Amino acid sequence: MSRAASLRSRSRRRPGNVRVCKGPPEAGKEDQIAVSVLPRKSVADAPRERACAGRAVLLVSLLSNLLVLICFVYSSDLRKQVPGMFLVNLSFCNLLLTVLNMPSTLLGILRGQQPFGDCVCRTLGFLETFLTANAMLSMAALSIDKWIAVVFPLSYTSKMRYKDAVLMVGYSWVHSLAFPLAALLLSWFEYSSPYASCTLHARDEEEKRRFTIFTIVFHACSFMLSLLILCFTYLKVLKVARFHCRRIDIITMQTLVLLVDIHPSVRQRCISEQKRRRQRATKKISIFIGSFVICFAPYIITRLVELLPTMKINYYWGIASKCLTYSKAASDPFVYSLLRQQYKKVLLNIINRILKRDLYPSSGYNSSLDTENDYCLHRAP
Repeated sequence: MSRAASLRSRSRRRPGNVRVCKGPPEAGKEDQIAVSVLPRKSVADAPRERACAGRAVLLVSLLSNLLVLICFVYSSDLRKQVPGMFLVNLSFCNLLLTVLNMPSTLLGILRGQQPFGDCVCRTLGFLETFLTANAMLSMAALSIDKWIAVVFPLSYTSKMRYKDAVLMVGYSWVHSLAFPLAALLLSWFEYSSPYASCTLHARDEEEKRRFTIFTIVFHACSFMLSLLILCFTYLKVLKVARFHCRRIDIITMQTLVLLVDIHPSVRQRCISEQKRRRQRATKKISIFIGSFVICFAPYIITRLVELLPTMKINYYWGIASKCLTYSKAASDPFVYSLLRQQYKKVLLNIINRILKRDLYPSSGYNSSLDTENDYCLHRAP
């Protein structure tokens, strides 16, 4: 048997990670055969790689939401503010989602199967549906508060009292509990492999029609309702903010005209500040609405498309859309609270108290908005 024939017989017995390549023919010789062994990843490596992003989201969400709650407990000024009720409710829902649902989804990704029993799975599905809807409504409540503070600044204290905030939080809880309770009674919480988590799911063909109607109504009353409120309120806020900024710009330009002897660098700095002030409001509104749409819309659209009888959701896309919804819980503390000046001061006070260092007393802060970053949003000349 020739050398080439021997190599051919060996290549047939090799596993799938062997690649056989034919070389160019040479005169008087048979075809040369090159055998290269390709490294093959372990089957367990793929889910571990997919779960790495989930672990990072879980860690960031846990720490950031805990910081928000610690700031609220530590600062009496934060507890006096009406928006603090909505922020605490939002962080509380995100924290429960992080502690209870994210780990179970990570286990589902790593094991490739349902990680717990049916009873625990139904409980987790119920909690995820309730907490996600409650978080969406909390964001809508925050946008309503900001709208009232900007559009009706003189009557804000009468329109948005602490009692009104408690009622709004109570409504969001009742609204969010109604749908998962109905789904629990109808046994519509099961493990869904495309999302590696326990969620709304119906296998029985006889229940498909009712489940389809329920799913559409649920997402319309949670995601779509919150999105409409966000768009309406924040666009109104942006309109008023631009109007106020234009008035500030007019007064600034009139002042610059009167100050003939002003240095050119000072004039240029004033003009640059005008541009930054105009862009700041647009940027913040875009972050509020954009983060909501980017994080929730892919998953919601996927769940609605899944209702079509001929559609089958790709596993990788299902996991990616699920992780996007979890990333909203990690980003909310930065979008709504931790990057504000008052929360930074509270965190600095906590750190210095832990380190037993003296710090200058923090000034009072009673506005519902960040006065340093949102000056032109709620202050007219």
